[in-house]
Amino acid sequence: MTGIVEEFLALKEESDADVLAMQVGDFYEFFADDARLVADELDLKVSEKSSHGSSYPMAGVPLSELTPYLKSLVERGYTVAVAEQRGEDDTTREIARTATPGTLLEATGAEARYLVAVVRDGDAYGLAAVDVTTGAFRVTEVGEERTALAELGRFAPEEVLPGPTLRGDDGFCDAVRDDADATLSVHGTEAFAPGKATHAVREQFGEGALDAVGVEPEGPGARAAGAALDYVAETGVGVLSSLTRVQPYRADDHVALDPTTRRNLELTSTMRGDREGSLAATLDHTVTSMGARRLEAWLVRPLQRRAELERRHDCVAALANDALERDAVRETLDGAADLERLAARCSSGSADPAALRRVVDTLERLPALRERVTSSPALADSPLGDVLARVDAEAAADLRETVDDALADDPGGETGIFARGYDADLDELAAEHDDLVAWFDTLEERVKAESDLSRATVDRNKTDGYYLQVGHSQTDRVPDDYREVKTLKNSKRYRSAELDEKERALFRVEEERAVRERALFEGLRDEVASHASLLQDAGRALAELDALASFAAHASANRWTRPELRDDRALDVAAGRHPVVEQTVEFVPNDARFGDGRRFLVVTGPNMSGKSTYMRQTALIVLLAQSGSFVPAESAELGLVDGIYTRVGALDELAQGRSTFMVEMQELSNILHSATEDSLVVLDEVGRGTASDDGISIAWAATEYLHNEVRAKTLFATHYHELTDLAERLEGVQNVHVEVDDERDGEDVTFLRTVADGPADRSYGIHVADLAGVPDPVVSRSRDVLERLRADEAVDVRGGSGGSEQVVFDLGSGELRAGAAGRDDADGDGADGDDASGGDDANGGRADDDSDDALDSETEAVLDELRETDVNNSSPLDLLQRVNEWQKRLD
Repeated sequence: MTGIVEEFLALKEESDADVLAMQVGDFYEFFADDARLVADELDLKVSEKSSHGSSYPMAGVPLSELTPYLKSLVERGYTVAVAEQRGEDDTTREIARTATPGTLLEATGAEARYLVAVVRDGDAYGLAAVDVTTGAFRVTEVGEERTALAELGRFAPEEVLPGPTLRGDDGFCDAVRDDADATLSVHGTEAFAPGKATHAVREQFGEGALDAVGVEPEGPGARAAGAALDYVAETGVGVLSSLTRVQPYRADDHVALDPTTRRNLELTSTMRGDREGSLAATLDHTVTSMGARRLEAWLVRPLQRRAELERRHDCVAALANDALERDAVRETLDGAADLERLAARCSSGSADPAALRRVVDTLERLPALRERVTSSPALADSPLGDVLARVDAEAAADLRETVDDALADDPGGETGIFARGYDADLDELAAEHDDLVAWFDTLEERVKAESDLSRATVDRNKTDGYYLQVGHSQTDRVPDDYREVKTLKNSKRYRSAELDEKERALFRVEEERAVRERALFEGLRDEVASHASLLQDAGRALAELDALASFAAHASANRWTRPELRDDRALDVAAGRHPVVEQTVEFVPNDARFGDGRRFLVVTGPNMSGKSTYMRQTALIVLLAQSGSFVPAESAELGLVDGIYTRVGALDELAQGRSTFMVEMQELSNILHSATEDSLVVLDEVGRGTASDDGISIAWAATEYLHNEVRAKTLFATHYHELTDLAERLEGVQNVHVEVDDERDGEDVTFLRTVADGPADRSYGIHVADLAGVPDPVVSRSRDVLERLRADEAVDVRGGSGGSEQVVFDLGSGELRAGAAGRDDADGDGADGDDASGGDDANGGRADDDSDDALDSETEAVLDELRETDVNNSSPLDLLQRVNEWQKRLD
């Protein structure tokens, strides 16, 4: 290379990253297009750098300030390569690491940051999820694409590595981008090779690791795991030593929650994208970042394992019942460091002395927590002691003592890190350093005393080193052994041979001390890194205690109760409440009962009356129970569900070519394909995005399919009152409705928010329009039209010019036709007398037209096909296609 810019461009091409930060002295510099990019993204100032006759944009940040800029770029989806200076002369540069969305170690929030590799092998999918900030590494295998996508969404990865056969699958990749909002990165095909990947896993976790976790060698899970390890190693983040164990998990250990359900239930963010107002934010009373991360993980990955849930409920009960000890536990936890992330930082070599002091401070809390748990009868009888027992107490105490004995109380900077007595050579250098510093500290006083100088000072800067500065009026008193080195406006600076010698000695000692301390610190940090597994165990134990205490604190403050887990498929909630809504309004509790012939509840009632809240709260109560939390209800008994599926409203996704109705149908399709008899399904309107007859048909067919084939516990809110008739014909269907206090026949309506058995008699849409502020003339006219439609009377279609036409809405065809009064015109001529007589029959046909009594052959054929259709054994999609065909033939 012939210049800095040329070297930068060569390294950029070598890195294959979006952006390169190259160290140049005390700065990281960006050149050319990268400078423009970071200037736009991070509001940096751009200057010009000339190189071999050309000018290039240039931007830079100090070495110590790279982290926040790096983090901002990566969180915007960019990969950033970092080139460091190497060699004795610091002129050789090479790529030290590449920060990607899934390998960014500089995470500051509590949230997990997952990188997920996914491999398709035949019909099987393997997934490996790694969080480099905590050392978590999980592997699983699933049997179909839908489940693989659901698992990806559950981890909410920052970055996804699709395997060789998936990276060209546009449908899969688009689904990952839409559902997980992740960056997709292409990694070398060879990393996914069965043999190489399996070898990488065994090298990292041990020869028997795959067998121990039930993952087939060279299978899709092993291939995904090996590729993830290779990618982490290639980026140079340096955390492989913190990946100490591979944790298996089974997708069927957890409750299935598709992206739509997680969004509809607002688990971690609201529909507006805010964390405030979400379920996680409402329940989060944790006092550590690792506790907050654990609590959120429990909410987005509820369990199906009853024994583990009972254990969590036991812990929450103990902490809820002993407020004093719970507060003491939380006070002890408050301020504890994130040991999982500190283990990763030690392994990567990025932990500083203050970080090691935080390790000591946090490990010191373990004995105090054990004492709290064992001294309280309520806590001692609970499984809380088992949580802390997972940590090797003796090893933790030894590590804490080792680091504590080594470090100064307040370590910082390049020196002053270690306590006196830790290293004899360092103590000797420190003592010599102290003596030299003391000589310079007392120099001013000595010179003044010896030379009768009143306006003399001793100071130090980078240019002149140490110097004696004397005002012009007293320069004649400067001792003879001092020589002038600089003249200023009001004073002169002097140095002496002794000062030169002492300064050289001080610089030598400072350098030797810094080198010695750096070597000792790196050794101590490596020692801590070698105990990464211990730190992770301790961090996970503290995180679990914190999350359990948060559950308990919220349950105690909000009158939540312990759910009773049952072996059957029952769901019986008494006086249930919405866990988030109850925080802001005076909430009306409601029951939700399934079982004894009730497994499909058709929910009717007005808009804004609380139907959606009622259904969501039922789903959230089940989710909370299977997360290990208490629930907002007087009592709750439930059999464990294997999945929660919701369809609540929809938005146009025109950029993806999907209308509201298409989105609605795709969500319905996913539910009908995925739900089982052990699932909970929540449907808030189906078929509302199309014509009424189409919509009713779809809703009707979906109800029958869910009832007859899927047999899941289902809450189905609808304004199609025709569906309420199914309760008389399908054994598992029952009607419930939100009650309304209707005074003066709709003129004065109060939504009672109370759910009762039976169907609603109307939807009160006009009343809701009035509440929403629709202009009074529109509301008044709506009531008039509604009354005429109910009475099967003609309605005036009023034109802007004052003329009108009377029409009747034909329920049979869904069309408007001329009414009894015909058209008013300027001459006042009415319609033909026969037409005005209202000779239409109840079905919209003409009673005096004999030809209407006979059906044409095509209509007869359609009716025959309809009679022969087996609804119970036809899929909803098949029925939709048939209905569409029949419509076309009858048009």
